[in-house]
This record gives sequence, C-alpha cells and structure tokens, in this order.
Amino acid sequence: MGLRVRRRFRAWINRRIPPSRVTTLNQRRIFIFPSKAGLFYALCMLVMLLAAINFQNNLSYGLTFLLFTLFIVAILHTYANLSGLTIRAVHARPAFPGQRSEFELQLERSRRGEHVGLRLQWPGGSPVSASLVDSDSLRLQMHLQVGQQRGWYSPGRLLIESSYPLGLLRCWSWIDLDLHALVYPRPLASAELPGLAAETPDGAAVLIEGSDDFFGFRDYRQGDSLRQIYWKGLARGQNVQVKQYVAYADRSVWLDWEMFTGLGTEQRLSHLCYWVLQFDAQGDEYGMRLPGVTIAPDCGERHRESVLRALALHGTGEPSP
Repeated sequence: MGLRVRRRFRAWINRRIPPSRVTTLNQRRIFIFPSKAGLFYALCMLVMLLAAINFQNNLSYGLTFLLFTLFIVAILHTYANLSGLTIRAVHARPAFPGQRSEFELQLERSRRGEHVGLRLQWPGGSPVSASLVDSDSLRLQMHLQVGQQRGWYSPGRLLIESSYPLGLLRCWSWIDLDLHALVYPRPLASAELPGLAAETPDGAAVLIEGSDDFFGFRDYRQGDSLRQIYWKGLARGQNVQVKQYVAYADRSVWLDWEMFTGLGTEQRLSHLCYWVLQFDAQGDEYGMRLPGVTIAPDCGERHRESVLRALALHGTGEPSP
C-alpha cells in the first residue's frame, strides 16, 4: 500500500513539476503548510478564542484576532519569499564511484523583491543556505556522493524551502533540474599491458621500407629491391649499396578492448580506466579502441575526459565522443 502511494505521488509530482534545466517557482510549484511552531501558534489561538467566548472578554477577542491577522500576513510573506525565484542547472562535475560530485546551480531573484533564508538540499546530501538580497543572481556549489554504478547519476529532486519571516509556516518545492553527473568506471590496477612494445625508446629510428625519410646506405643483400640500389655510386665504381629509410618511434600507445580477453565487461573497463589515468599522469599520448568507438592518440585534460566518458557510457546506448 505504501509503495503504491509513493508511486502515485511520484507520478503526480512529475506531472505538476516536470524535469527542466531552468525552473521558476510559482503558485503551481510551491507548497505551504504550518511548521511545528505554527501548529502550536494555531493551537494557542484556538485556546484564546475559546477563553474569549467563555468569558465574553473584548480584549481577548481583540488579541486573538490580531494574532490571527499576523498569521495570515505571515502566510503571504512566506509564500512571496519563494515565489518568482528561478533555479538554473549549470554543471555537474564527473566523479568516480563513491566519490563526491559537485553540482553547480544558479539562483536568480524575481523583480518583485528579495529571497531570504533559503535552504536547499539533495536527498541524502547536506543542506546549503542562501539568500538573494544585494545581488540578482547567486552561484551555489553543492556536493553529493554519487552511486557505485558507472554512467549517468541523477541526484533526484532538489528540495528548496524557507520559513521566513516568522518561522510559523514552511514553504517548499521539489524540483527536478534534469542535472546528471557522469560516473567513470572504478580504476582497477592490472599487470603490464599485453602488446605494448617497451624496448624502443622515445624518438629512436626504426627502419621502415617505403618511408620518405632517408637514413643512409648499407651494402647490398640478396633479395633487396632493385629500386633501393644506389645506382649513381655503382656507376662511379663503388660497391653495390642500398638506400635506407626510417621512421621515428614515439610514445603513442593504443588501449584496446581486446587486451583483456576472458574478463567481464566491467573488469575490462576498470582496467582500461586505470591505464588511462597512468598514461595521463606520465604525459604520454594514448588512444582508445572500444567496440564501435575509436579515439585517436592524444594527451591532455580534454583528451582524458573524452576517453573516460567513452568508458563510462560504453554499452549504455548514450552517444560517446
């Protein structure tokens, strides 16, 4: 029964406040109800009203109605404190499983006035207080621990509330900012990568037939191509020599899905993620080959994020770089 009620409430709130990157609070999106202090205040007014009726005391009537009027005014001011406030999703920082991600929001005040004593909180996160008094907008950085699964992490609906000015009423809203943090695979250390040649140093010359970089001459060997023979030297009476061409090795490597045959999908992704971080820390160029995705060798922060994004979204159906 409780699960059914929660599902129906979730469906209702999704219809009433649909997901959006920018949300402006209005009458449809704001809820208001007396706080604990407000309920006690209302109970005291009821007792005072019963006492005034019982004793027919005009002074008691006047005080009761004055306090009731104050309660009505507090309702209007509490509602106005949230009404017109705009919350804009800015950015969510990627993170590894179990780490804290940073969700950046921007608050923009309405033309009608200020917004004081605001309290914002993700489910399971720490509350953040804010006020819009002297400025028209405010950037907030809110931190929340992401889940253990790679891919997109949704923090849920953001609670924004206020009990300004008297604390007798609580005004709140649950908004879905459609803001998601990318969760990378969990790095998992492994032995040396198979298929990587470590014997050739960076910048060493490697003989490659057909290259355009001339290197020198060597004596003719049986089977050498006639095109490589140095005919001018032969015409001068020199021994038969052959031209040599070279290419120069670099530190670019390829991280390939097939390097970890026999392992499951998540283990492969975790091992590849580990080596991405290792090569990035060393400043080496590296590329990535995944089923359906190829990223050319490069280095730097943007390249690292592009590769980690491809690992995080592998098999999820989401577009990758």
